[in-house]
Amino acid sequence: MRADPERAREAARTILREFGVKGAPVPVERIIKARHIVLQYAPLEDDLSGMAFIKDGVGIIGVNALHHPNRQRFSAAHELGHHELHAPEIEKAVHVDRGFRVLLRDDVSSQGIEPLEIEANAFASELLMPRDLVASAVDASGLDIEDEAGVEALAKKFRVSASAMRYRLAGRF
Repeated sequence: MRADPERAREAARTILREFGVKGAPVPVERIIKARHIVLQYAPLEDDLSGMAFIKDGVGIIGVNALHHPNRQRFSAAHELGHHELHAPEIEKAVHVDRGFRVLLRDDVSSQGIEPLEIEANAFASELLMPRDLVASAVDASGLDIEDEAGVEALAKKFRVSASAMRYRLAGRF
């Protein structure tokens, strides 16, 4: 399978339009719940940010409660991306204890080398930091992407990490 990040970004833009999102921060929890996906926060191993799985036909997203809230938001959006884009893969993914079928957000997903992870990252980035909203905020503030304080302020507005915002501004997502 070859990654199609533009398809993933378009799926996120469709959700943003569907929910009438006009400003930051994007209400990712509300969107997940409106999609009838159960969102659970629990302490997980540090290198595990989240998981997407299906149990008894119900979509579930698990997020590491020990991580920073901004990382939790990105993980939740990333896992929503798997539900939106990769439902067949979630249904037949690796089997782990208690009968859950799982796709994990971990060190492999953060490297951005697996096609499913590339797409889920592109989806999460567009969902939480919509291109149009980021562009408007940058234009309104006259932000110089080399200005650390400015990037941090923009990240705070979108409730994402400064590193995620830097990636977004550099066009890496």
